[in-house]
Amino acid sequence: QVQLVESGGGLVQAGGSLRLSCTASGRTVSSYTMGWFRQAPGKERAFVAQKTWSGGRTYYADSVKGRFTISRDNAKNTVYLQMNSLKPEDTAVYYCAADPRPPVVPTTLTDFGSWGQGTQVTVSS
Repeated sequence: QVQLVESGGGLVQAGGSLRLSCTASGRTVSSYTMGWFRQAPGKERAFVAQKTWSGGRTYYADSVKGRFTISRDNAKNTVYLQMNSLKPEDTAVYYCAADPRPPVVPTTLTDFGSWGQGTQVTVSS
């Protein structure tokens, strides 16, 4: 079982940046697909980005392409989400996810077996 803990959320003005981190424990995730999802108030949890264990394949939701970057440091068992040019509609709880299977596109919640507790990101206008 993999335990995931997110950090780095907060309040930022529109146009600003934040970097989220997700550190895994329990087992090494160097061979896992790692992903980020988000859930805005009153909405379903939605895919944001994912990256293969080797880092060779990366996928993004259309709404964040060109603004968000997912990266990983396997030596630290950590995955990051750099968020630039933030918009009020990016406001959500952001969740880290991990799964030992290869990435699936399009990605759904069931493609990931381990989840963090989430970190709040609020973008003010």
